[in-house]
Amino acid sequence: MSTDATFTYNGGKVEPGERQNLRYGISETYLGDPIRIPVTIINGEADGPTVFLSAAAHGDELNGIEVVREIAHEWDLSDLAGALVCLPVMNVPGFLAQQRYLPIYDRDLNRSFPGDEESTSAKRMAARIFDNFIAPCDFGLDFHTSTRGRTNMLHVRADMSDDEVARLAKAFGSNVIIDTEGSDGILRTEATRIGIPTVTIEMGEAHRFQRGLIDDALAGVASVFTEYGLGPEPGVRWPGWRTVIGDDSEKTWIRADAGGIVDMHHERGSLVHEGERICTLTNPFKDDNVSVTAPFTGLLVGVLENPVVYPGNPLCHLVELEDDVQQVVEREQSDHGDSG
Repeated sequence: MSTDATFTYNGGKVEPGERQNLRYGISETYLGDPIRIPVTIINGEADGPTVFLSAAAHGDELNGIEVVREIAHEWDLSDLAGALVCLPVMNVPGFLAQQRYLPIYDRDLNRSFPGDEESTSAKRMAARIFDNFIAPCDFGLDFHTSTRGRTNMLHVRADMSDDEVARLAKAFGSNVIIDTEGSDGILRTEATRIGIPTVTIEMGEAHRFQRGLIDDALAGVASVFTEYGLGPEPGVRWPGWRTVIGDDSEKTWIRADAGGIVDMHHERGSLVHEGERICTLTNPFKDDNVSVTAPFTGLLVGVLENPVVYPGNPLCHLVELEDDVQQVVEREQSDHGDSG
């Protein structure tokens, strides 16, 4: 939609030039009390696209909350050309319990979109969010972190076969884009299917604010604003190098073949070479050490933070780089050390 029209949701509206903070009811507790999510809608006076910024579909993923809050409440949006729909905490029950899933039969809100008003509790919540605040938009950014005990470097996940999604993913300006269509029920997948290009931003780990990653994500959003003409920003950013990891690229989650305590030798974002030791598995007596080495040269997009594993638990997410990108990363990391 364009902002020469009123932004309307079930129960209210926001006129051009207005801002509204609301707590929108999406369900009820066992006691019949309302479950409300915080929503901020800023409808600019100038014409432009309508964009949603969403976070905490998983209740323990906090970095995105701060990204969305800062944009909604600290950025100067007086000259906004378009409208912003800011959803900093979608999974309020999970957020209050500080757990990933809805504490209602452990349903995953981010596998429940676009939702169904006559289905499960999770799908009813998803429908209220999707129909009122996602469907009216032109595109969106959905912020996530890795799950508990692991951490990701900042990267974008997007269906790069869709030209408009690819435009959005590149505009954000991250070094790494994981090209994947996404599973059924994921917000970005279901929004894209109905013509609302959407990407997932992965950044850091659960249960904390990580200021460096938050600032990097804010710069990415500013770059998107420039690309789509939402505001007077300095320009679309180029991250220095970029790799798009598709289905034909080599990528793997390296998993533990034994239980034990993990000594990780590299941080997220590090380049490791084929045969190089990534981590060591040990027992309490340190008398049965097992080295885990890189099966190919690549970038550690994600690594373990919680240093204990059962057999089969993931240790790291390794992706292959094209030769020219690998050379740039090698020079960068030799000049500045491994990225954190």
